[in-house]
Amino acid sequence: MGMNRRNIGFIGKYNPRRNYPLVDDKLLTKQAALENGIPAPELYGVIEAQHQIAGATRDLAGRGAFVIKPVQGSGGKGILVITGREGDSFRKSSGTLISAAEVRRHLSNILAGLYSLGGRNDRAMIEAMIQFDPYLEKYSYEGVPDIRVIAFKGVPVMAMTRCATHASDGKANLHQGAVGVGIDIATGKAVRAVQYGRLVTQHPDTGAIFAELQIPYWDQILDLASRCVEMTGLGYLGVDIVLDKTRGPMLLELNARPGLAIQVANMAGLRHRLAIAEKIAAETDDHETKIALARQHFGVGAQ
Repeated sequence: MGMNRRNIGFIGKYNPRRNYPLVDDKLLTKQAALENGIPAPELYGVIEAQHQIAGATRDLAGRGAFVIKPVQGSGGKGILVITGREGDSFRKSSGTLISAAEVRRHLSNILAGLYSLGGRNDRAMIEAMIQFDPYLEKYSYEGVPDIRVIAFKGVPVMAMTRCATHASDGKANLHQGAVGVGIDIATGKAVRAVQYGRLVTQHPDTGAIFAELQIPYWDQILDLASRCVEMTGLGYLGVDIVLDKTRGPMLLELNARPGLAIQVANMAGLRHRLAIAEKIAAETDDHETKIALARQHFGVGAQ
């Protein structure tokens, strides 16, 4: 599926613009998740004005690890992951040390809209850093791997894991050099992996073999993705999920305009699957039946 068909045939047709704020505003997403019993990382605080920044860095002095995000950011831009402290300095996921002044400057840039959609003035949210499932540790480097599921009308259609690398500065962003690993909807097993659009078999930093990857909690992940479609009222949705070592699958964020690189990671097109998903949704409103039929139709063995 190409971008025009995605934009006109799915995003424009099935995603009412009145529902976009729930997805584009990460604070609204977190609030909705809590109200619907969907687990998400703990929120430490929100910075809304420049005069709050100095106090925020003083408060953060007592926290060893945290993540700073623009509330209206996209594509992983503006996310600062702090994994620890060394004296008065903050350690990024890459191991680089930055000063409190650099953290304040980053917060100021977020508020000024440097990373936000449309360059609008923004807010910064500070939340707990995910302690990701140790099973996935060898498949990511200097950062937390996440799982992207595209769901249509409550039917999970395609999935991939995005594995951080040194090149991506510890962020699970394919455009910055993370590895995208296509995942079999039926089983949660890896299908194939790509970096910069090229097939790879091993993680470039850890040497882990992607063919051996099977995502834990796969049933819960598909359930969570399907529930997020119901929660937002958006028909076509990208759901980003992380695996915490104690809490299991947790909602990281939602995307009303999910990218198309997931097709490359799976070596499969979305168009055919979306047509089948529409038929499934027309046949049943039952949450569990939609997921069962998705696994039946979109598993590697069914293609």
